[in-house]
Amino acid sequence: YDSQALRDFVGIDLSRESVPDATTLLKFRRLLLDNDLTKALFEEINAHLAEQGLLMRAGTIVDATIIAAPSSTKNEGNKRDPEMHQTKKGNTWHFGMKAHVGVDAESGLVHTVVGTAANVNDVTQAGALLHGQESVAFGDAGYRGVDKREEAQGPQWHVAMQPGKRRQLDPKRKWACLLEKAEQLKASIRAKVEHPFHVIKNLFRHRKTRYKGLAKNEAQ
Repeated sequence: YDSQALRDFVGIDLSRESVPDATTLLKFRRLLLDNDLTKALFEEINAHLAEQGLLMRAGTIVDATIIAAPSSTKNEGNKRDPEMHQTKKGNTWHFGMKAHVGVDAESGLVHTVVGTAANVNDVTQAGALLHGQESVAFGDAGYRGVDKREEAQGPQWHVAMQPGKRRQLDPKRKWACLLEKAEQLKASIRAKVEHPFHVIKNLFRHRKTRYKGLAKNEAQ
């Protein structure tokens, strides 16, 4: 209603028609979901970015972030969303889902998204986040052992050292200093994955799930 630019983009002329109501938008979202069109749209956008030379596809950064779901049972069914689960991060328990992403190591653009329950281990989804053309892949310490998984074979993996082991490195030893520099280099590359999480949670305001079920939230 307020933006002429947005009305022009979606092709709405208020002199001929009104802005679709919430029910119409709900039906449209269901149409996209039922026909798996959100994935098709995402792939089409990525294909366009690749044609423009913005997706290099030589390397992939994998990571995951937790998106909280309402833990309250004060609803019609008196129960929590059965597709969401809880997981412990540090000393804190979280209930919800995980957004696993594969990010182009050169541009920082997301090329793959997978939604799972929060208790699914990050490393189990690593293979699904690869597009198959990359020669190298990067992940944090949560992806230890990924190079031994059959579905994640192909690229050369660079996985972060466990924080506890990294803290034990003796700065007086030359080999330890070299290892520390290697970890810093890997961390500087992995940092690109934080921007998409900022976009999802802060700009798209998807800190919490908006719907019931993994499929709807993954499509969103």
